[in-house]
Amino acid sequence: MGSQGGFYQSKEFLDLVKSIGEARSKAEEDRIVLNEIETLKRRISEPDIPKRKMKEYIIRLVYIEMLGHDASFGYIHAVKMTHDDSLLVKRTGYLAVTLFLNEDHDLIILIVNTIQKDLKSDNYLVVCAALNAVCKLINEETIPAVLPQVMELLAHPKEAVRKKAIMALHRFYQKSPSSVSHLVPNFRKRLCDNDPGVMGATLCPLFELIARDVNSYKDLVISFVSILKQVAERRLSKAYDYHQMPAPFIQIKLLKILALLGSGDKQASENMYTVVGDIFRKCDSSSNIGNAVLYECICCVSSIYPNPKLLESAADVISRFLKSDSHNLKYMGIDALGRLIKISPEIAEQHQLAVIDCLEDPDDTLKRKTFELLYKMTKSTNVEVIVDRMIDYMISINDNHYKTEIASRCVELAEQFAPSNQWFIQTMNRVFEHAGDLVNIKVAHNLMRLIAEGFGEDDDNADTKLRSSAVESYLHILGEPKLPSVFLQVICWVLGEYGTADGMFSASDITGKLCDVAEAYSNDETVKAYATTALMKIYAFEIAARRKVDMLPECQSLMEELLASHSTDLQQRAYELQAVIGLDAHAVECIMPSDASCEDIEVDRDLSFLNDYIQEAIEKGAQPYIPESERSGMLNISNFRNQDHHEASSHGLRFEAYELPKPAVQARIPQTLIASTEIVPVPEPMYPRESYQTTMPSIPSDAGSAELKLRLEGVQKKWGRPTYTPATSTSNSTSQKTVNGTSQGDGASTVSSMRETYDSRKPQVEVSHEKQKLAASLFGGSSKTEKRPATGHKAAKASSHVVEKSHVPKSSMEVASEKAAPAQQPPDLLDLGEPTATSTALQLDPFKQLEGLLDATEVASAVNGAPAASRSPDIMALYADTAAGIHNKNDADLLSGLSNPSVTNMTGTTSAMPQVTQSSSKGPNPKDSLEKDALVRQMGVNPSSQNPNLFKDLLG
Repeated sequence: MGSQGGFYQSKEFLDLVKSIGEARSKAEEDRIVLNEIETLKRRISEPDIPKRKMKEYIIRLVYIEMLGHDASFGYIHAVKMTHDDSLLVKRTGYLAVTLFLNEDHDLIILIVNTIQKDLKSDNYLVVCAALNAVCKLINEETIPAVLPQVMELLAHPKEAVRKKAIMALHRFYQKSPSSVSHLVPNFRKRLCDNDPGVMGATLCPLFELIARDVNSYKDLVISFVSILKQVAERRLSKAYDYHQMPAPFIQIKLLKILALLGSGDKQASENMYTVVGDIFRKCDSSSNIGNAVLYECICCVSSIYPNPKLLESAADVISRFLKSDSHNLKYMGIDALGRLIKISPEIAEQHQLAVIDCLEDPDDTLKRKTFELLYKMTKSTNVEVIVDRMIDYMISINDNHYKTEIASRCVELAEQFAPSNQWFIQTMNRVFEHAGDLVNIKVAHNLMRLIAEGFGEDDDNADTKLRSSAVESYLHILGEPKLPSVFLQVICWVLGEYGTADGMFSASDITGKLCDVAEAYSNDETVKAYATTALMKIYAFEIAARRKVDMLPECQSLMEELLASHSTDLQQRAYELQAVIGLDAHAVECIMPSDASCEDIEVDRDLSFLNDYIQEAIEKGAQPYIPESERSGMLNISNFRNQDHHEASSHGLRFEAYELPKPAVQARIPQTLIASTEIVPVPEPMYPRESYQTTMPSIPSDAGSAELKLRLEGVQKKWGRPTYTPATSTSNSTSQKTVNGTSQGDGASTVSSMRETYDSRKPQVEVSHEKQKLAASLFGGSSKTEKRPATGHKAAKASSHVVEKSHVPKSSMEVASEKAAPAQQPPDLLDLGEPTATSTALQLDPFKQLEGLLDATEVASAVNGAPAASRSPDIMALYADTAAGIHNKNDADLLSGLSNPSVTNMTGTTSAMPQVTQSSSKGPNPKDSLEKDALVRQMGVNPSSQNPNLFKDLLG
């Protein structure tokens, strides 16, 4: 490692480089680098590191990054070095940050201020270092921060600073053209700078500007020609020579600019002829840089308005390139020849043999470039040689991408310049056979269309020979063991259309071959579909020609196999084949005309052939069709499509605020229930299940009786078959049993039977999540309702739109506890405001383990056909301090029923159990607490601990 600004690197660094160079494996190299990273992490964090040591550490970090390892722990130290006052340390820091960071790195913000300060420095070396960092690190957002300082540097006395300022402005233009669009005149001024380096740097941004808008810079043609002439005449300093060529890179850039300005402009091109001719004569072709200038001259001549003398000079240079032993010069000659043949095709003819010789060269890159030239040189006289060479090369390569490109070019050339039908068919067969499925399907379609349409001339005899030749060659090719799928599709289509057209081959021969194809390629449904359609065409043409049709056994078995195929496409084609065979000749001629593949199909979009049928139906009372745009009060199907599109596009993150909750729709309550306002609605448990929308039966309030009765006349049953209870129906009594001192009805057997009946008729259809979201948006909520099946009677009014949702299996107690309620927002149990009134069905207590702890008996009424329904208990009243919170007798009866249930027998009398007097004193009554706990659990709230006074603190 050499010296760096007078400071020599340490022996430790040199040993590191040496050990990495002598590493015998990647694993050994990684081990050495990881050890070095650990050493640098430790040393670079030490305090008071000398500048010389820190500079070396940063260079070692650069070396580590060059080897592909992460050295991000040292980035901040490189940024700190850019703030140093020492020129050597500062330049080392700028070098490191330009290699470490990119324009979007987070540490860029720490360098902008330093760059702004250094751009104003009196030391031009510091300014140059800052300009180098500007070109690398400044992004579009930080351009305005440094643009004024860079503009001031265009007038700096040092040419190196002016040159780097031009380069920085060029970089700004590449990143954000709008930010420097007002600075274009400055580029024109710098073109006349006294220093050739500044002028040469200005050519780069001007080239991009001219490429975007040529007409705005036509006035600079004379200036560019004058500069090129001075450079070619060696008027620049010897310092700009390269291999004895005067400023060759400036010449190349000027020739590219002149090629843009002279394209299609005769007046501008005439100003260039002299200087370009001088370069052709004076340029030294013994060096690579001289040949590069000559090649750029040829490109310029091929772009500007043609001049015979320049074209002749360019042809001579191309001839020297092609005759050279260097592959690079041959490549340049092939490429330059491809440019000139657009202007002067005769130039390519005299070099045709030299081009063909390039095809024998082992250099694959040269071969490919030569084939591009051959593609442009092809005519009817040389198409056979060129296409044969291209196909042979296509067979020899393994690059599928380039093989596909060669195949498409061969097909295109064969279509344009085919000398005979026989050659065309053979060429296409070779392309499909060797390129296989790499051939674009459009090529196959073009071939089929070409065979159907012919060569576009009026010679029908030539078209017939073309088709006959194709049929004959395809029947011979079918004997090959393996053919590409695309080629088989073409073969089947041609045999179906023209297999029996000329009478050379019988229908049985063609159909037998097609059946063999379908059997041999049974896994390819596309080939089988083409073969089936070809069979249908052949049989249709035979029927239309009034010839006897004898279906071969293999064809019959193929048709029977396809009739039972899982593919609907193959099934349909088989049924069409079966139907066509059974038609008469006249019908077949109408539906399957011969040689009609090129005829345009007229589509009757108005379906006018159905007018008579529609008129007859309307006369019989049918409703006329109403267009979708004229329908009113109907659900437009486009809403579903728009909703699906909205749902598909709404899976990403959403940052907008949530919508305000919509107010819950109050359910209609019978007048008899409005008097009670203390009933809090009990929400459904929060696990998936079904709920039904039903009408609420009117419950009369009997002040003289302590029992609750339901009027079920004319009300549809909840359980069992959907029917109505007659007005004179009677209830069967339920037997009672005493278990552990608690009176029970036969609730378990009733619930089981109800579950079996319900499970046997409930649907098990799974609804997708998208449909659920669609339903939520259509109905304005997340309700899960289901419409009752109609039974011939008039059903109760419910929502017009319902959604059926899949659910999980439930236990018998969960099924029994399901109740009918309109969809609404679940109440807040901690909301102590005024509750809303609703009606729910009385449910069984699911906590059987509490039976032995309760003093009173629990009611499980089971009436045949219609279970008893009651109003929901008053949660707030249950947790009141005294019974004074009861507002009416119904609530008092309900509360007393929770502690002292009564059983209604078949005759309607009530046998009251021993009642327990309610205590008005406060205190933790275990029985009351368990009852409250059970009721809260029933609502879907589970306590977090075994606390008998669960809501005592919250609800009193």
